[in-house]
Amino acid sequence: MAGKESASGERRLLPTIARAPRAAGALRHLPLAAATREIDRRYRPIYAVWETTLRCDLACHHCGSRAGRERPDELSTDECLDLVRQMADLGVLEVTVIGGEAYLRDDWLQIIRAVRTAGMQCTMTTGGRGMTPERARAAAEAGLQSASVSIDGDEATHDRLRGVSGSYRSALAAASHLRAAGVRLSVNTQINRLSMPELPSVLETLIGFGARAWQIQLTVAMGRAADAPDVLLQPYDLLELFPSLARLKQRSVEAQVTLWPGNNIGYFGPYETALRGTMTRGHMASCGAGCTTLGIEANGAIKGCPSLQTVPWTGGNIRDASLRDIWERSAPLRYMRDRTVDDLWGYCRTCYYADVCRAGCTWTGFSLFGKPGNNPLCHHRALEMERLGLRERLVQIVPAPGEPFDHGRFEIIVEEAAAVHARRAIDPIDRSGGTEPLVG
Repeated sequence: MAGKESASGERRLLPTIARAPRAAGALRHLPLAAATREIDRRYRPIYAVWETTLRCDLACHHCGSRAGRERPDELSTDECLDLVRQMADLGVLEVTVIGGEAYLRDDWLQIIRAVRTAGMQCTMTTGGRGMTPERARAAAEAGLQSASVSIDGDEATHDRLRGVSGSYRSALAAASHLRAAGVRLSVNTQINRLSMPELPSVLETLIGFGARAWQIQLTVAMGRAADAPDVLLQPYDLLELFPSLARLKQRSVEAQVTLWPGNNIGYFGPYETALRGTMTRGHMASCGAGCTTLGIEANGAIKGCPSLQTVPWTGGNIRDASLRDIWERSAPLRYMRDRTVDDLWGYCRTCYYADVCRAGCTWTGFSLFGKPGNNPLCHHRALEMERLGLRERLVQIVPAPGEPFDHGRFEIIVEEAAAVHARRAIDPIDRSGGTEPLVG
């Protein structure tokens, strides 16, 4: 039900689909615990991110799911409507529909309407390439309350990252169409070595077209992003990034734009209060996967976070068990509820904040090492390394196999920062990592 090609030339919008891998069928009949524990009843998913289709009209070079082709077994309309009911019964307050591109499903408006009718908020994240004025108005009429348009730098950088020439202008047009239709507008931006220098410009752009919120997150080494490791930030790049984010936070306050740091913008450094002071705790907490957040794949797979890999993080499938049973009784969704310092390794095990942070974003660490519990993309950690005259550098040792939601394998090299600076004084192109040419 992810949508047929239309006479209006929808196929023309999908020139990159031949390069997208075919997703495997859903994992089915996964084991569940025999009983629900009190801790599992205590946690409830207040926020769900729902990949309604893997079909996409872009071919983003940093796409973790390698979106393009729809899954072979995506949920039918009736199954989607039943899932909406189950989310509402479980206590979900907000549902964000994503893809691929959610609007490439024939029934995307019916899904939005059902979410709103069930009493939940409905938002959307989009690359915007096919967000026409007609689609924007139809989404508003169905009840869509807010849409976040992806903008990942200035025009040349955005088009390079998004894999389609003209995608930047399409994103700006989508923002205009959505705002004209009365849909609240926000922007989301991935931060990597290409986009980081252009973040101030992105902020001014979104202020200019009236966006009210800006969500930022680090590009993670999953999917197509793992194919270009030199585009990913190194841990020591955070020493430059975080002071810049603090300045952008001040500018966003002046412009009345809410800056939302994603879960992997971390952790516990000197700018934590500036970036997260308005949050309940006033600082970062641990990963919320399976605690307050819920991820859903288009074929009914349930995860604690939408970004996590299908394997091993799928807890069950709604075709086999109720959403409530999967939420309360599956081991992958219980993982963060049960994680302790004993589950950490490497530097994170020794960190002063270990018991509060618990290695931060599970997705980021797992994508790097194939196991959770250690996350070098941390500002506090980079500062501590700098204090010791050291820095950490990530080197890919195993490439990603080229499948949806896949990842490669990295190792951490710890080196003396002074030696690196001295080497760069002789050779500005530091082949050991830092200023190597970026891939095309």
